[in-house]
Amino acid sequence: MPHHLSSAAASRKAWITVFCASMILTLSMGVRQGFGLFLQPVSVDLGIGREAFGLAVALQNLLWGVAQPFVGALADRYGAGWLAAAGAALYVAGLLAASSIGSAFGLHLSVGVMVGLSLTTVTFGVMLGAVGRFVPPEKRSLAFGITTAGGSLGQFLVVPGAQALLEEVGWRMAFTVLAAVMAVAIVLALGVAGRSETREGGESQSISEALREAGASRDYKLLVSGYFVCGLHLAFIGTHLPAYLTDSGLPPSTGATALALVGLFNIFGSYLFGVWGGRWRKNMLLAGIYFARTLAIVAFLLAPVSVPSALVFASVMGFLWLGTVPLTSGLVSGMFGVRYLSTLFGIVFFSHQVGSFFGAWAAGYAYDLFGSYDMAWLVAIAFGLAATLIHLPIREIPAARLSAAE
Repeated sequence: MPHHLSSAAASRKAWITVFCASMILTLSMGVRQGFGLFLQPVSVDLGIGREAFGLAVALQNLLWGVAQPFVGALADRYGAGWLAAAGAALYVAGLLAASSIGSAFGLHLSVGVMVGLSLTTVTFGVMLGAVGRFVPPEKRSLAFGITTAGGSLGQFLVVPGAQALLEEVGWRMAFTVLAAVMAVAIVLALGVAGRSETREGGESQSISEALREAGASRDYKLLVSGYFVCGLHLAFIGTHLPAYLTDSGLPPSTGATALALVGLFNIFGSYLFGVWGGRWRKNMLLAGIYFARTLAIVAFLLAPVSVPSALVFASVMGFLWLGTVPLTSGLVSGMFGVRYLSTLFGIVFFSHQVGSFFGAWAAGYAYDLFGSYDMAWLVAIAFGLAATLIHLPIREIPAARLSAAE
């Protein structure tokens, strides 16, 4: 927490930052999680395959991940406010561009490139870094959970609205209305401004020193590896579940309801895992999340596809959806402090987005190749089990103290 603020002012600044970061995530993630609803109408209207739409979302995820460490470094150095404002403006421009596309290339440029780059500034890497700089360590896991829940609230509120827009005015006007909604984030960016000068405890450290310290940490490398699976799961299910349910004979509204339930239950999951992360070992909670996801997928595939089974699956997955975020960011801040949290979490998040690329694109490729999502579901199960094992040996010890002990 910046040293020049009084206790009362620091507390007020902390919770203003939490509120504004949560609302920015509500808007940015709410709009982003609704893209899966556009898969069928856009693909049919433009005469492109599902792989083409999946590639647009995959490009979005990949650029989001590739740019995140660099954008995180800018936020650590100059503060999150101006970055969030510029990114929100680019997000609005990308949605407006998407409303007038006429080909797969236009889809890849707008939804893929423009929205992908903008997401680096208005989602978890920069927002959690801003929150971490102003919230004291003993309240940080809870604050991360509350902020992460903002993204879930957006999914719950925005996705049904997007489905209603698709049905009433079509996908082009739906993109335009969502652009107007996203413009509110430009103003909210004022509330996340500010930066930290020192490491936890007042110790100064350069970014190169922080990167070397993280690169030498076995626990950090395991965390980076495991987060790949989170991205794969989320992008596959978020992008392709509505189409999978429609293919199985369920009405399109079921897919929208399922995504909304993911958002609703994720509000509770994100908050509770943030609370639990302050009480129990975060790595064990993460292992539990990945194992529970795997069991949920297996149970969903074994049961007959129906509206009740789809909604139960969405609710369970929703509870487990972004609970990884406060736990993973909490582990990073616990190991290395908050001075370069946006940068170091950004590197972990890059792994997440590589997984997201394959989750969105490869599932569409497999569908076009085999005519079903069976292979994609099996891959999701296998990687879920691998992630469970990867997180078990991770230690929560601060890197400086661990180096001294070793």
